[in-house]
Amino acid sequence: MHITTLDPGASALDYYGYELRRYREAAGLTQRQLGVAINYTGSMIGQIETAKKLPTLEFSRAVDAALNTGGLLTRLLDLVLRSQLPSWFQQVAEMEARAAEICTFQTQMVHGLFQTEAYASATLATMDETDLEDRTAVRLARQRILKKEHPPVAWMILSESALYQEIGGPKVMHGQLAHLLSFENNPRINIQILPFAAGAHAGLTGSFTLFRFDNDPTISYTEGYGSGHPTANPDTVKDCLLRYDHLQAAALSIKDSAELIRRVMEERYGEQRDAEGDSVAEVELQQ
Repeated sequence: MHITTLDPGASALDYYGYELRRYREAAGLTQRQLGVAINYTGSMIGQIETAKKLPTLEFSRAVDAALNTGGLLTRLLDLVLRSQLPSWFQQVAEMEARAAEICTFQTQMVHGLFQTEAYASATLATMDETDLEDRTAVRLARQRILKKEHPPVAWMILSESALYQEIGGPKVMHGQLAHLLSFENNPRINIQILPFAAGAHAGLTGSFTLFRFDNDPTISYTEGYGSGHPTANPDTVKDCLLRYDHLQAAALSIKDSAELIRRVMEERYGEQRDAEGDSVAEVELQQ
């Protein structure tokens, strides 16, 4: 049987597969035996070892426990998933992971750090449904920074229009708005809605994000089709900071924003239930 030889220096995914195989063989287990031990198929083990399939957090934790790796694969996972992002976006994900504070203004849709799985999948499926499950997992993996021991402070000012932009259908939108409400009492994650009543505002030129760091200059970031534009240019950053201040002043308070989100969720998208018959809103708010 031909065994694919991986170059551990080729990519983060190749390195993960190389280490998985090395630990498995050191334990004297076949792919099938390891699969049985962690409740995965031997074929799945083989695909991950040969860098043909992305590992998940659950898989990594199970293998670390079974092979006594000291948590190596779980620690590698963030690098693996980040490496699967579009090349132009990988630098942004690194900034998200290092930032002490993230401030974003979004005009059309919820920022990726606050998207539900269904909402993220619906946005990624637009014009391209290839490898959708893996691409969705890669996007959601960025959200792990919000659960770190010392997570960044995050602010999102979201245009009211994004609450009405029906992405994925009523059930998906109901779940997404419920997810936003789940942050209501989290002082490190703050969501404000810029209402239609604000009229002309400082964000009419488009969405942008500011990354503040403990020991590095603040970076402003804007995005186009298939490209990202981070800059530490002092004049540009100063302009974006001023615009963000004005947007915060024009936006609803955090409390009033939550009330508007709740009202739109209930009035526009109704009471949505999952496959078990449970209220989507109640499930999201319990998470």
